[in-house]
Amino acid sequence: MSDENRPHIPVLLRPLLGAVSPISGLWCDGTFGAGGYTRGLLDAGAARVIGVDRDPSVFEMAKAWRDAYGDRLIAVEGTFSEMDTYAREIAPEGLDGVVLDLGVSSMQLDQSERGFSFMREGPLDMRMGNTGPTAADLLNTADEGEIADILYHYGEERASRRIARAIVAARPLETTKQLVAVIEKCLPRPKPNQSHPATRSFQAIRIWVNDEFGQLIEGLEAAERALKPGGQLAVVTFHSLEDRVVKRFFLARSGRAAGGSRYAPQQDAVEPAFELRTRKSVGPDEQELQDNPRARSAKLRVAIRTEFNPAPTPREGLGLPAPVLKGDR
Repeated sequence: MSDENRPHIPVLLRPLLGAVSPISGLWCDGTFGAGGYTRGLLDAGAARVIGVDRDPSVFEMAKAWRDAYGDRLIAVEGTFSEMDTYAREIAPEGLDGVVLDLGVSSMQLDQSERGFSFMREGPLDMRMGNTGPTAADLLNTADEGEIADILYHYGEERASRRIARAIVAARPLETTKQLVAVIEKCLPRPKPNQSHPATRSFQAIRIWVNDEFGQLIEGLEAAERALKPGGQLAVVTFHSLEDRVVKRFFLARSGRAAGGSRYAPQQDAVEPAFELRTRKSVGPDEQELQDNPRARSAKLRVAIRTEFNPAPTPREGLGLPAPVLKGDR
């Protein structure tokens, strides 16, 4: 079965629904995508779900099934970093839960015209929405040092300087295959079972284009503001950089990092806005790995909102990559 015809399976849906059970009230699916989490929440007992996505095309693709839920599904085109604004307009008393499925969706990867995949020929776009500069815009105008920093900090690419130098020399770049060819010339041919040489660079550039780490920390803070006491925040991550930020945010906002740690400087004690529901991250079981190999790196973390007021979270110590802390975007 080709990727285009393969059903889009929501990752870690079963453990997520189990972790936040019993499910009721108003929830926000901040990364609507193919609607898998939204449908799971509605079928499990949520009264209504606000489905948020910056990509307007996802709501068009949901027309085949969304009418079955009537007004229980509220579609909002926007970013999850503004979910508290959307929630306030719909339910001033606050949300009962928020789910976030971070990163690019398999649906977007499978659309060659979006330019996310190094396996497909397409325009060098990589935008999750329809606004802002494309990957081609940024790669063809940024200086070599900035590109190298992005590849190193967002993709953990050790050959970042070599690849950045080659990108600048090959400009203008317009397609995914042009970029892949540049990267492949800079790196040795992969051994069997090793990832493609372009994997880390494509990840880094996609994160850069969509300001994913800026959106992540703002989204976590927006969820904190939007949730009512007892409300739950469930976050699914797909790579170690994302998971590190989510883990440290939960630790900091549950009071566990207030006394300082090897990651963060000493901070004044704050009233904990979250209580950890999952002490450790939850990964896929063997059955899910068989059904959906893309789930192999996924991790789930869940926390419960307390009655204490939201508070600013110092960016230092959260594991955010250096370009974010420098105000890159």
